[in-house]
Amino acid sequence: MKTYFTLVAMLFSMVIFAQTTVKGKITDNTGQPLPGANIIIVDTTIGVVSDFDGNYELTTDQDPPFSIQVSYTGFETQIAEVTANDQVIDIVLVEGNELDEVVISASRTPERIFESPVTVERFGLKEIKNTASVDFYDGLENLKGVDINTNSLTFKSINTRGFATFANTRFMQLVDGMDNSAPALNFPLGNLLGMTETDVQSVELLPGAASALYGANAFNGILFMRSKNPFDNDGISGYVKRGITSQEAIGDNDYTDLGIRMAYKFSDHFAAKVNFGYLKGTDWAAVSQEDKDMVGGTRASNLNYDGLNVYGDEVSTNINEVAQTLISLGIIPSGSDALIPSVDVSRTGYNERDLTNYNAESIKADWGLYFRPWADDFEIQYVGKVGSGNTIYQGANRYNIKNFFLQQHKLEIKNDNFFVRGYVTEDKAGDSYDMVFTGININRAWKDDNTWFGEYVGAYLTASLQGANNDEAHAAARAQA
Repeated sequence: MKTYFTLVAMLFSMVIFAQTTVKGKITDNTGQPLPGANIIIVDTTIGVVSDFDGNYELTTDQDPPFSIQVSYTGFETQIAEVTANDQVIDIVLVEGNELDEVVISASRTPERIFESPVTVERFGLKEIKNTASVDFYDGLENLKGVDINTNSLTFKSINTRGFATFANTRFMQLVDGMDNSAPALNFPLGNLLGMTETDVQSVELLPGAASALYGANAFNGILFMRSKNPFDNDGISGYVKRGITSQEAIGDNDYTDLGIRMAYKFSDHFAAKVNFGYLKGTDWAAVSQEDKDMVGGTRASNLNYDGLNVYGDEVSTNINEVAQTLISLGIIPSGSDALIPSVDVSRTGYNERDLTNYNAESIKADWGLYFRPWADDFEIQYVGKVGSGNTIYQGANRYNIKNFFLQQHKLEIKNDNFFVRGYVTEDKAGDSYDMVFTGININRAWKDDNTWFGEYVGAYLTASLQGANNDEAHAAARAQA
């Protein structure tokens, strides 16, 4: 009896662990490896992704013969037959017709570009890999009809049709179906708090109005970014970019951009991923101090000087009117206003470089839990994203966006025929501030406007009575005030 049970146990073990393994390499027609190619068993969701060198190894409980399907963005899909265990199948993919590429953004359902009712510009894995730009987001400028307004090292604003400011409220940016706009600003801060490069599956752009599908904010167009699914793309990948930014104003400064993606398929039913990205550099310093009101004007040549990138000098008044007020209050003798010229004088402002340190920084992370209860196309997703950063924003005034924080959480249920999606977005302004009003309020904090202009008039009057000419009197008055 003991021998009988041992024999049954051995046979049972052999059945449980009988597996079929297929391996090989995926390349293009030039012999270059294709990392991230999808290899799946036909009519199942079982599959793997090729590694950085294009190699793959697929293990399954299914006995041969069966077919595997190999696909890669921008290439024609191929099917190969598996007839034996430990079979080596090397696949050479041929570049496909761009019109056969599948897009989603045009009508919210998968369709070929050729069948799309509107123009769709697509930026896939192949284009991301080959772009000469510093990152994939900058590379979007090479798409037809796309303009990128560079507001800061970490804040780029995309536009497609029509006039737009850096705060482009007429262009929508969706990341996995979530509106990436900051609620407090009503426009997206570029990719400052967006997607890491290692997790980008594809980028689709619809130039022109897309309001019928995506709402009023998509007046100028929409950018749709899709991330990689850990069921289809697992493993660990990362990148590090180092460089130097050089500018005459503040010299050479380090530039660092790094990211890492970790994804794992625990089974045919559950997979998860985590992404982290970090960018740090020094923004371009605004050093021009040209007079906004007088060509070639300077603080020395224009009493009412209002300099570019100088803040606090926006406050000005007519000093003769100030003198008349001082006379009515009995502060200066009657008739003194005859010695005070009727000219506008502005307060002394602060250079922008004194109000900000130009640190450009972006820290972002996201995670996702993916559940397929029946191991088919029905999927439940939970995705969370957080990001924080520093940048400069040019609107009506100049703003230092400092320690800005944004978080999003999404729950989605979908299959090939429907999806239900809900998400929340929360942001915090952090220590952000308007640099123009900061300069004005710093001036008023140490000396209010009435006191400053009163002292200016008093010092001008004293210098004039002591024999100073007009320019000398104004110089003495500004130094005193």
